[in-house]
Parts: sequence; C-alpha cells; structure tokens
Amino acid sequence: MFSGLIEVLGEVRGVRRQGGGARLELVCGLPGEAVAEGESIAVQGVCLTVVAPTPRGFSADLSPETLGRTTLGAVRTGSLVNLERSLRLDGRMGGHLVMGHVDATTRVAALRPGQDYRTVRFALPGALAPEVAEKGSVAVDGVSLTVSALGDGWFEVALIPTTLAATTLGSLRTGQEVNLETDVLAKYVRRALGGERPGIASLLAGPPNAED
Repeated sequence: MFSGLIEVLGEVRGVRRQGGGARLELVCGLPGEAVAEGESIAVQGVCLTVVAPTPRGFSADLSPETLGRTTLGAVRTGSLVNLERSLRLDGRMGGHLVMGHVDATTRVAALRPGQDYRTVRFALPGALAPEVAEKGSVAVDGVSLTVSALGDGWFEVALIPTTLAATTLGSLRTGQEVNLETDVLAKYVRRALGGERPGIASLLAGPPNAED
C-alpha cells in the first residue's frame, strides 16, 4: 500500500523480454534503508516486487498483464519513472491510500499552463466514471492528485510547482498515455451499492474522446 507521494525519480537501465513478460532494471536513489529482495515498490503507480537489489537500484519482473494494461509496457532505456516505497505503519499518512493496482491507462486530453501551476485534463473511461468525484482523489502515474473539475468523459487536476518538478507529470504532453488508479474507497462503496464494474476488455477498449 502506498500514499501517492513520490519519493524519487528512477531511470530505466534496461528492459529484458522473457517469455510473455519482462524484467525491468532501474537505477535510483531511494532514501532510507537499502532496497531488499521481496520489497514492494510502486513504479509509475504500479506495485512491483523487487527480485534483485543492486548497488544502484533494483530489478523487478513485469507480468504479461502488467505489460498490456499499464504504460510500463512502453518504457525504454533512459525513461524516467516515479518511485515510492510502501507505507510504514509508524509514519505520517499523506496523499491518499494507493494500492498500486492500475485500473486502466488513459490519455492527456489538454494542458493549460499557468504562471506557476498547470491544469491537466485527462480522458475518463466511462467504466471508471462512478469512482471519480470532484475534490476526490485519483492516482496518475502513481501521484496522488485531487480532482479539481469533472465532466462527461474527462476530469482535471491542478499540478503545483513541486509536483511539476519532482515527478514525471512535469513532462506530460497532450495525447500521452498515463496509468490511472481510482480511489480504493470509491471501489468498495460502488460494490456495496450494487454497482457493477465491466471486465478488462471494456477498460482496454479505451476512454471516450474528451473535448476542451
């Protein structure tokens, strides 16, 4: 479990395909104790298990589902990724509860730069719309964000200077694909109220077009 508060950026040093999956090799400077085998680390919002710590980072395996359902299937050597270690029970809880279980990928529909801030509009897959609320929380590429505006087929967030500088969201481009995870509490409320989630095929069909 994570908070959506990115600790550091990592760099992809290699992606080795193996069978239907792949092994991702990362270089990073995560704070705190040394990375341990079996540890969970969120990479671009995807919960991965460390299979081999290295002096400068770690390696993790990507399953076929992870490759097909998240943007990690498109990372290349030199790509920068958001990293966060799992939460400790004795620490402060910032952001919101992020599971690292990506619901779908979506795309940047529009960017509106300001003097110091940037407003970003993302397409919102209709299947996930009941789990997104104005002033609620979402995780985009692992970053905890507050929904500032919401419409038919889209939602917006306002990125502060710190987020722009310290995460990969500072380099977003119109049309770029990102990982989206809705609030886990919204998932359980929807389930309790009898709302049905569609299968993976519907989510992978892609979000509707979002207009400015």
